[in-house]
Amino acid sequence: MPTPLRCDPKLFEKDLSSQIIIVTGANSGIGLETSSRLVKQKATVILACRNVEKGEAAAKEVGGVFLAPMDLASLQSVRDFVKTFLDKYDRLDVLVNNAGIMACPYGKTKDGFETQIGCNHLGHFLLQQLLTPILLKTADETGKPSRFLALSSCAAAAMTMGTDKPGVVPEIDFDDLNFEKRDYSPGIAYGQSKLANYLHALEASSRYPADKLISVSCHPGWVRSNLDVHAFKAKLGDGIVGRTIANIFRKLFIFKGDMLEVEDGCQASMYCILSDDLESGKFYSQIGSVYVDVPSRMGGFPLKLPNENATPENAKKLWELSEKLVGV
Repeated sequence: MPTPLRCDPKLFEKDLSSQIIIVTGANSGIGLETSSRLVKQKATVILACRNVEKGEAAAKEVGGVFLAPMDLASLQSVRDFVKTFLDKYDRLDVLVNNAGIMACPYGKTKDGFETQIGCNHLGHFLLQQLLTPILLKTADETGKPSRFLALSSCAAAAMTMGTDKPGVVPEIDFDDLNFEKRDYSPGIAYGQSKLANYLHALEASSRYPADKLISVSCHPGWVRSNLDVHAFKAKLGDGIVGRTIANIFRKLFIFKGDMLEVEDGCQASMYCILSDDLESGKFYSQIGSVYVDVPSRMGGFPLKLPNENATPENAKKLWELSEKLVGV
């Protein structure tokens, strides 16, 4: 495997003391590492987490702010979180839609959406919609564009875990977003949700001028975290033997360079938050052995997502459908 892509160290010297940044899923994995680094650069980081206890513990660990719980499986919870934030803050420089679930068993959110499209995309879509006015207001007041980052995945190009059809190219099934008319596949549902994250940022880049809001997506790499727990559980079971074997596999993948530690897994996110060379609408990718498209395995800041379904037409169509589904 190639060497993981890393930010210019000078980016980590930037003084972010005036900035307010929201990071979803900030209590573990990439979100926690990203938040920790931003706090070290003196940003005020709002940790948007579902679990109160874990959110408060993360805030204590990294020095961030835990305002209120936010459950992406509940649109009302998202609305409540935004209200709490807006009651306290009159500025927002960066929104990082980092939280995600992967290849989980079939389920539905509190609003009746398939769990992965509901949490990974629709909950985040509503969050972005409700916070865009303050992002734009901040840009007007600072004279610098605010930023919106959606964490997508190489799974938006092809899904290799959680499906009996490895390598299948994700698409948005506009007629059956919630798997009510077709057999459920955890991996295919995940790929659909990650393509949705990419399309979300792509369409945002066409709706908001880049001098007001820079909208991008990224693939952080295959990172050692709890994200892949369902995929391993489906293959190996949930007993002590299965969990032990899963951990052995993770260590092997790290040794081979396929799986990254969070220090490298946060590099794409940090680049999108900090770089002055960011292009709105682009996709920024860490290296990835799970890309079916071989050239893409080298990653790129930016990289063209190798999926024929990643089109502006589909981005616009998904945006309009998402507006109806979340009620904005």
